[in-house]
Amino acid sequence: MNNNKTVPVFFAVDDNYVPFLLVTLESITSNASKDNQYIFHVLNNGISESNIERLNQYNHDNFKVELVNVAKAMQKIGDALHTRDYYSKTTYYRLFIPNMFPQFDKALYLDCDIAVQGDVAELYSYELGSNYVGAIADESVSIVPEFSAYTKNFLGVDGNRYFNAGILVMNLKRLREIHFESKFVNLISSYTFYVAQDQDYLNVICKDRVTYIPKIWNKMPFEDKNMNLADIKLIHYNLSYKPWHYDNIIYQEVFWKYAKQAGCEQLMQQLLADFTDDKKQKDAMGGKKLIETAYELSIQKDPFKSLLESGEINPDTYLRRDALDPDKVFSEFVEKLGAEISKKFNKN
Repeated sequence: MNNNKTVPVFFAVDDNYVPFLLVTLESITSNASKDNQYIFHVLNNGISESNIERLNQYNHDNFKVELVNVAKAMQKIGDALHTRDYYSKTTYYRLFIPNMFPQFDKALYLDCDIAVQGDVAELYSYELGSNYVGAIADESVSIVPEFSAYTKNFLGVDGNRYFNAGILVMNLKRLREIHFESKFVNLISSYTFYVAQDQDYLNVICKDRVTYIPKIWNKMPFEDKNMNLADIKLIHYNLSYKPWHYDNIIYQEVFWKYAKQAGCEQLMQQLLADFTDDKKQKDAMGGKKLIETAYELSIQKDPFKSLLESGEINPDTYLRRDALDPDKVFSEFVEKLGAEISKKFNKN
């Protein structure tokens, strides 16, 4: 019996983040099976020729890199995509994958601040049934009480079931069936989430439609005496836990191993040296402010979840009650967006 498979993997980067993608690709390809085909779709807003050459080095054997510039198409909705701190609008690209790529029924989406120690084909193999996504409960929410209170009291999602959107197994077919993109665009036009942005939107729309995957596939750099490094399949250096900013991050040796193999060690060491005490203080203040924001929202008298429960925001369309023509608002735009990007991709 032939169990070989094609594994579509999506990333979203801007030009400045390509070096981190290189480290990620190095870790993935170093642990991938030769029996499978891996297609790396890099959603971007423009990449320099030098970075394109570096990415194309991973076009070999059973690996293929596909660069997809979505900047022009995303201009139509760009003003609605709010960001905070160091986030860029590329973080929202993942939400448009289902309509961008109708040729796939299932795919992986991975952030680039990761190091992989397992074969991502194993992650891709998780059965989703009729659920919208496969994901891992966000470890940072479980250890920060303010975050847990925010997800439960404000969003209406229990802290233990709030997932991290950096590692996703996406049921693209099911997401198209429920018109996920329309729901997202409707929701972002009706309400602004300030804490985790696109991750909050995903958790609200996918609530109770999630296949939960073991933490070994999205282990954050928090101490866990019950878990050995060798057992971890994927390490996610999210929030402030970045080895290129601090030199005391748990599991940092894995990142530096693949940074060296990818030829990025010198650059990453320079980033570490350039992250001054002033930048560290600013980073700490940003983290403190985020926790304070989460707390303030968690005790708000009229949280988002109350708008859903009262029907002020329709849970089927995610539009406010007084929105005009709720079944058609944005749907035409979303369809055109997906068709435009898909057409461009298929020409490449």
